[in-house]
Order: sequence, then C-alpha cells, then structure tokens
Amino acid sequence: MKVLLFNGSPHKNGCTFTALSEIAKTLEEEGIEAQILQAGNGPVRDCISCGGCAGKSRCVFNDDPVNQWLELAAEADGFIFGSPVYYAHPNGRILSLMDRMFYAGSRNFAQKPAAVVVSARRGGTTASLDALLKHLTINQMPVVSSTYWNMVHGNSPEEVMQDAEGLQTMRNLARNMAWLIKCIEAGKNNGITAPAAEWGNRTNFIR
Repeated sequence: MKVLLFNGSPHKNGCTFTALSEIAKTLEEEGIEAQILQAGNGPVRDCISCGGCAGKSRCVFNDDPVNQWLELAAEADGFIFGSPVYYAHPNGRILSLMDRMFYAGSRNFAQKPAAVVVSARRGGTTASLDALLKHLTINQMPVVSSTYWNMVHGNSPEEVMQDAEGLQTMRNLARNMAWLIKCIEAGKNNGITAPAAEWGNRTNFIR
C-alpha cells in the first residue's frame, strides 16, 4: 500500500515539505509506503481546456510532471496534496497541476482516500484548504481528516518544527490515512467494492 504526497511548493525543502515529511514518516511507521513528489520551480502549464486528454488518462502537454505523476497515481492507494499559501489561496503551481491531473486522469484518483495540507506564515489557510478540497470531493474521494484543520504555520522549516500542534495534526492525519487505506483493503478482500456512480444527467441553468 502506497501514498503519494504532492509538494506544490517551488521550494524543495521548505515549509510545505516539512509538513509532508512529518506525514510521510508517520505513514511509514504505520506500514504504508510514502513518496513525496516535488513540483519544483520549473515551468508548469495551466489547463487550456482543449479536450485532448479525453479518454487517454494523459495530458497533451508532456513537458512537466503531470503525465509522470498520473502514471504513479494509477498504482497508488492514497494521496496528500500540499501547498504554501499565496495571497490567501493555494499557489498557482499546485492548482495547475491538479486541474490537469484531475481532468486528464480522474480515474486514477477516483474513490481513493486523499487529503490536502497547507502551510502559511500566518493567514489564508482555511481559504486555501477549501479551494484544494474541491478537486477531491467532485471525484468521489474519501477525504481524510485530522484533529484540527490540516495546516502548519511558520516562515521557515525551522519555525514549522516549532508548531507542535500543526505537526501533531500532520501525524494524526497520517494515522487516519493509514487506517482508512487498510480498511478499504480489508473490504476488498471481503468482497466489498466501491459503489458505481450514476452518470448522464447534466442540468444547464441557461437554456
């Protein structure tokens, strides 16, 4: 069993990475493999709504991490999406990556447990969590919670390490993720499969 942790920050070892590392360490302690994927600071394309990904599970653009991450997502059992807070919202990098991954490869994520975490010096965390959670809930993904909102505070990794409650929240999130993944696996082994969603009804409000 494996969880992918997506670090949307351009800073490889920054505050968001510090939070994700605490989760990864705890997942490993719970017997769940964890892999942190770095968005890095290279160019990332936005979704252009071209429709070229339909039915392919791949984005038409192949010059950033999206398609590689989609391949990994197909084999993963759970996901954590992490972002720093910019102007009270997630950074554009993680939003562009998630938009394209979920449009192109939603089947690779559907009905698998997931969570989002954010890091901030001070404010904007709850608005950022709300924005990122929408990708999960529209894709039938069980949202994993913790004992507080999934956030850490600090202006540097050293300051994040002083956020005792934030790191505790990350550890509890990891334990809940591990528990849910194990429960789903146990259900599969006993013939319990994911429900089939209804499709076909699309209501437009302007006619």
